[in-house]
Amino acid sequence: MQNTLQDFISPKALHLVLGLLKHESLTVKVKNERKTRHGDYRRLPNGKHQITVNSNLNEYRFLITLIHEIAHFEAYRAYGRLIKPHGMEWKRTFQHLMLPFLNPDIFPLELLPLLAKHFKNPKATSDTDAKLAFALKQFDQPNDKTYIFEVPFGTMFKLYNGRIFKMGPLRVKRYECLEVKTGKLYLFNPNAEVELINI
Repeated sequence: MQNTLQDFISPKALHLVLGLLKHESLTVKVKNERKTRHGDYRRLPNGKHQITVNSNLNEYRFLITLIHEIAHFEAYRAYGRLIKPHGMEWKRTFQHLMLPFLNPDIFPLELLPLLAKHFKNPKATSDTDAKLAFALKQFDQPNDKTYIFEVPFGTMFKLYNGRIFKMGPLRVKRYECLEVKTGKLYLFNPNAEVELINI
């Protein structure tokens, strides 16, 4: 497992991670990019447990995602299968597991205050924490995508699945956008990445 993970996690975090993965019944697989999730945890039919994490994540998001999924495994072991997936038991487990990693040897200084705030009450995905998600994306490989908050009002844009939208107003924390084909309104987080359409 060390050989699999060392390409995705900094050496200073790797030994801590490997300590959390010393379970014969747990395996970690690195998968190709999935648009709908960064990773997942499952109990397999044979009673073993599997964690998957997307290979396209930068090292900081990869680490956060991996610990997020290990927290699901540990919460399952401690509290059983009837707990809510992202309920209090998982939150406490995630906070406890993440604490040793929240230091400047592992994360850049500019991320630490945002991570500290996020882990006071971790959410089901770090993507819903717009400030943290935006800060983490600064460490991604450059691409030709634009953040929703940068899209001018009335401009057309496209999602990865080809659906086309027209940019609308900010509603509290998210942007209201009109899907051109259906006329339905959708709300987008400010850090959503889209492709502008030049008409």
